[in-house]
Amino acid sequence: MSPRRSLSSYYLGRRPYVPVSQAMAALVSARQRQEIDDTLLLLEHEAVITLGSGGKKEHVLAAAERLDALGVSVATSGRGGDVTLHAPGQLVAYPIIDLGPDRRDVRRYVGDLTRVMNALLEPYGVQGGTMSGMIGLWVDAEEPHRWAGEAGARAPCKVGAIGVRISRWVTSHGFALNLTTDLSLFQLIVPCGISTHGVTSLERLSGRQLSTKAAAERAAGLFDATFERDSAGFIDISSTPTAELEAAVRVRSARG
Repeated sequence: MSPRRSLSSYYLGRRPYVPVSQAMAALVSARQRQEIDDTLLLLEHEAVITLGSGGKKEHVLAAAERLDALGVSVATSGRGGDVTLHAPGQLVAYPIIDLGPDRRDVRRYVGDLTRVMNALLEPYGVQGGTMSGMIGLWVDAEEPHRWAGEAGARAPCKVGAIGVRISRWVTSHGFALNLTTDLSLFQLIVPCGISTHGVTSLERLSGRQLSTKAAAERAAGLFDATFERDSAGFIDISSTPTAELEAAVRVRSARG
């Protein structure tokens, strides 16, 4: 039996989208070249609307002037999917994990991300599930403490979005889980192209608040367990300048 691989988890704090996305892309290339071990970036973003590879501009409902007034930027993204929104109070997870040789299954990977999000919410009395044809974590706003299945959900709402990219079986992008996010910002878009159901947060469902850092630390352990990795630590680099993030991660995650 081959030894378990390690996973280094980093908490980045609050960051703008574009430079983090660029650092992530560089780290993916480093992982593909086996220069670093599996790596997990955990953070929250400044308010931004992102368009994935299937993004439709008409799903951005607000004019540029309104977005500027609200301090919401717009960026293209290398992930799959349509339009989504990141904002403070939302835990974003970017796994940079080599799925080879035994986890090369996209459906299984998306399911693993869904399970991690669900496990993050369970201690707060929230139980989610999936909806056919709609990737992400869903809850029943009428009965958030249980998920009776798609057919039994009376008011399905999305609490966690998933948008991934897998290149040479190394993952990037990941999930965005609403903890204390300002949900009014989602009125600026058609989230993930879905207009028939709403968006919610842990705070709205449970009345409880969970900081992104506390959620990030717990998420790191859940990723270790779900992906069967040995923890190489939960490292807080939230004080590192954004321009130096890639180098900071490379130094700590470099393979011996």
